[in-house]
Amino acid sequence: MPKIKRISFFRAVSPLSQTIADSTHQIPEIAFIVTRLELDNGITGDGHLLAFHYSREAILGALRDAAPMALGMEVSDTGRFLAKHEKESEYFGNVGLHRWAAGSINTAMWDAWAKTLCAPIWKLFGTCHDRVPLYGSGGWLSYSMDELLDEVRRYVKRGFRSVKVKVGSPEIQRDIERLTKVREAVGPHIRIMMDANQGCILPAALELARAAQPLQITWFEEPLARTDYDGYAQLRRQAGMSIATGEREFDTVTLRELIRRDAIDLWQPDLLRLGSVEAWRASAALAHAHHIPVLPHYYKEYDVPLLLTVPNAYGAESFDWVDGLITNPIRMKDGFAYPNDGDGWGFSFKDEKLTELGSFA
Repeated sequence: MPKIKRISFFRAVSPLSQTIADSTHQIPEIAFIVTRLELDNGITGDGHLLAFHYSREAILGALRDAAPMALGMEVSDTGRFLAKHEKESEYFGNVGLHRWAAGSINTAMWDAWAKTLCAPIWKLFGTCHDRVPLYGSGGWLSYSMDELLDEVRRYVKRGFRSVKVKVGSPEIQRDIERLTKVREAVGPHIRIMMDANQGCILPAALELARAAQPLQITWFEEPLARTDYDGYAQLRRQAGMSIATGEREFDTVTLRELIRRDAIDLWQPDLLRLGSVEAWRASAALAHAHHIPVLPHYYKEYDVPLLLTVPNAYGAESFDWVDGLITNPIRMKDGFAYPNDGDGWGFSFKDEKLTELGSFA
């Protein structure tokens, strides 16, 4: 089995980069950090994380600390790398930046390993599906009404059957007005979801959910702080719509606590926060054991292949941010995403789009 010879890190900025905002953050830039492995047989593998503008030096430092642990390992030693990294990073905490760093290297290892085997990643685990529903995401609170309606109309024109809108404005009536205008713009047959990014307290979330019920909202995403388990239980009993959460989790603790309280309808794992393909699949298995569908956060280029391999796949989130930076973006038709047939994850970052941040050999 080939071994890891070099690990390099790069920065890439989306050609669609613009200032956006949700209920909790102002985001001035859409940027990524890319990990690229080179094996001693010449094969390369890419992994990336959505960095925005946050903690640039901290996440790069975590990646630089993690890289030497993987050098010299056989590319198939994904679990061995994770165990070593967990042990070494325990002193300052395994979750958070450390797990992001492990996740970026892990996804690159899987890419290079599958390329070594001349197979797409989704064929390595056995497939349950041949396509995955895809929904159009965005609806930022920073959008004007015209910008919001233009975005959802473009999604529908492209074949999407579901769109997501940010909520959590200081005035609930603004959220209801935006959702109402979106419903009028897309018609009765397109599904609409709303996402508060943990920006509500329980009374406001209940008020918003009740006011939005006539608009046939499919799910309410991250309405409350991630550890307000009892609040989620109360909201789920009264909201009149499905409750989705999970994208801010670095492990399955919150999923277990919400399951115990019958307080979740849709599990939203984030591959990079969970820190590995293995952890993503383990969380999906836990959700499946309790009859909870999986609806991952953001990384459609990874999530679509992985969703094909789990029985409880519900759908994937779509942004176009990375499409201009990579070869072979995920294919979509009539509201469904289809995996790439290429080996590994089926895409690579374009060299001309990358700015090198350093390498280890």
